[in-house]
Amino acid sequence: MNATDNTGALPLRGIRVLDLSRLAAGNMLTLQLADFGAEVIKVEAPGGDTLRDWKNDGQPLWWQIYARNKKSICLDLHDGVDVQSLLQLAESAQVLVESFRHGALEKFGLGPDVLLQRNPRLVIVRISGWGQTGPYAQRPGFGTLVEAFSGFAQKNGFPDKPPALPNLGLADMIAGLAGVGATMFALREVETNGGRGQVVDLSLLEPMLAVLGPDPAIFQRTGRRPRRMGNRADIAAPRNAYQCADGRWLVMSGSTQRMAERIFEAMGRKDLCSDPRFATNAARLRHVDALDALIAGFVAQRSLQDNLLHFGQWEVTVGPVLDVEQLLADEHVRARACITCIPDADGQPLPMHNVFPRLSRTPGSIRSLGPALGEHQHLVPPGGWSDHPAPTE
Repeated sequence: MNATDNTGALPLRGIRVLDLSRLAAGNMLTLQLADFGAEVIKVEAPGGDTLRDWKNDGQPLWWQIYARNKKSICLDLHDGVDVQSLLQLAESAQVLVESFRHGALEKFGLGPDVLLQRNPRLVIVRISGWGQTGPYAQRPGFGTLVEAFSGFAQKNGFPDKPPALPNLGLADMIAGLAGVGATMFALREVETNGGRGQVVDLSLLEPMLAVLGPDPAIFQRTGRRPRRMGNRADIAAPRNAYQCADGRWLVMSGSTQRMAERIFEAMGRKDLCSDPRFATNAARLRHVDALDALIAGFVAQRSLQDNLLHFGQWEVTVGPVLDVEQLLADEHVRARACITCIPDADGQPLPMHNVFPRLSRTPGSIRSLGPALGEHQHLVPPGGWSDHPAPTE
């Protein structure tokens, strides 16, 4: 699949977003808006968004993908003239996104009171690690700190290993996706309810807490703390990854009573359905080591493909563990174009995740890759960086 131009049908056409954020959370948020037609203008310092520095073998692949469909201008917000240029741009914008350290926007002379005076309908999204209020508001807020603080690292990994951080920007990406909804809520208030603009206080912490399950309630009501369980879950069994005869891995989830019974039947062990150790979910959780040993022994006798075919006949919820090469070759991924290729500046195909979610009437599209630094400097009102030579990367 290549880049398409259906700009006229894009649902967010006519929405202008000034994106002053850096790195992952803000770029994920504005990526979603840009994919669906918003005019997202990256407002970068002369050195550029630090996401440009995340390179693989010298290639700025993160920037190319997560800044797709966006424009780029350079403004030095330590320069009063450039601050005035930004304020002029804000008059024509519907959304402004920033992720500076606490209080930095105000130090630039761009606090919410100033911005809303210039444009009372502006939605101002403020991304931070800990939020705009509270004792930790002024602390640095990288996602790694939030992934540890939230309890994720403490419950992630295996019991005999240290707490495990994710090997991706999980907190940033979750916050960015959550911020899309928050931005649209605030825009609806302006557009549909005739409301005024407002500040969206988007921390990395609170969306992480929302996806970790009811751990505080469980602790308060039962006294039990989350614990590292590897690939298991403490709410249902079986649930694990099992190695096949060919060395590949299969995952299985028996999260309902009927599914657990199907697993036993598929293994030719219907007797386990009435075995006191495995007859109920609570019993299976108590005897999970014995349960996993039985399943692992069965799975280990067959290749991954044979296991998938066998359990599939019984409508058991199993699936393969794939690496990126296997993902790209998968028939479902190819049929739905979950990964699409867009030509880069040299005409070489660059794979990336496709636009999501999929709208039936006004779908999003990929129209360009990440812009060069200052590529759209003509958008800056006269007097600012537009009077300087175009920056070079």
